[in-house]
Amino acid sequence: MRAIQVREFGGPEVLVDTGLPDPAAGPGEAVVAVSVIDTIYVETQIRGGWGPQFGIEPPYVPGGAAAGIVTAVGEGVDPAWIGRRVVAGPGTAGTYAEQVAAPVDRLVPVPDGLGLPEAAALAHDGVTGTGIAEAVGIRPGERVLILGASGGMGTLLVQMAHAAGAHVVGAARGGRKLDLVRELGADAVVDYAEAGWIERAREALGGAGADVLLDGVGGELGLAAFALTVDGGRVSAHGASSGGFAPIDAEVAKRRGITLRGISEVQYGAEDIARLLSSALAEAEAGRLRPVIARTFPLARAAEAHTAIEARAVAGKALLTVRGRG
Repeated sequence: MRAIQVREFGGPEVLVDTGLPDPAAGPGEAVVAVSVIDTIYVETQIRGGWGPQFGIEPPYVPGGAAAGIVTAVGEGVDPAWIGRRVVAGPGTAGTYAEQVAAPVDRLVPVPDGLGLPEAAALAHDGVTGTGIAEAVGIRPGERVLILGASGGMGTLLVQMAHAAGAHVVGAARGGRKLDLVRELGADAVVDYAEAGWIERAREALGGAGADVLLDGVGGELGLAAFALTVDGGRVSAHGASSGGFAPIDAEVAKRRGITLRGISEVQYGAEDIARLLSSALAEAEAGRLRPVIARTFPLARAAEAHTAIEARAVAGKALLTVRGRG
């Protein structure tokens, strides 16, 4: 089979199209013929040198989720899985490939009314976004500030907060992305690439600040947004696309009565992954949640996808497709 392999950490050019043996299904596993592969920003960071922090060393095949069709099962797995459209959800290693052996507890059936590209686009962000929205419990009338609102998960969180009846302020970079965020239901948008964005965000929030901060960016932007959170508010500081997580002082949050959730709170086990992903897929099938697919790239051009993601040139999701299947 064809696969993308990283033989050394570095820039997008280290993503090499190569031939590898077809996988076999071990006990508790199923082989999935991959159609569409999810990509997330952290994969570019792992490839760029963060790998050891995640227990990853070259050579390795990137990827952690994909959608496709089950073609074989291993010992102890119900043969009824064969032929089913599924998402091999987060925790499935090495999905930048034409085939992948996935633990059966990571498989989630794709509803009949949903396409495989849409299902793949929800594989990571649908799980995390649904889990975050569930945990923070957004209520009607609350003021919600979303950083990274034009990203794969940010676009979902905007829709979820809007559906919950909140006053949604989406922060992103550039007019095209802000237009998308507004289209998805944000009541106001702010460009955090511009000077004075904090003051404009405060004004958009009605002057009092945010009851809920959903930070998908991190770094100094996330820290600045934390200052906009009202005492007694809720914060999910789950993003690090700026290069690191927001350096929020947990003691300050505690003193202000702010409930602070970080990246560790969105590391789910197999049972929760299946539940949250099933919920996101059902919402998408019903038309209540729309994953924004910005661009698709053939698997062999994974380096171009990573380049676009790192350049912040993608508003929504970038997906990889397998020829004849995507």
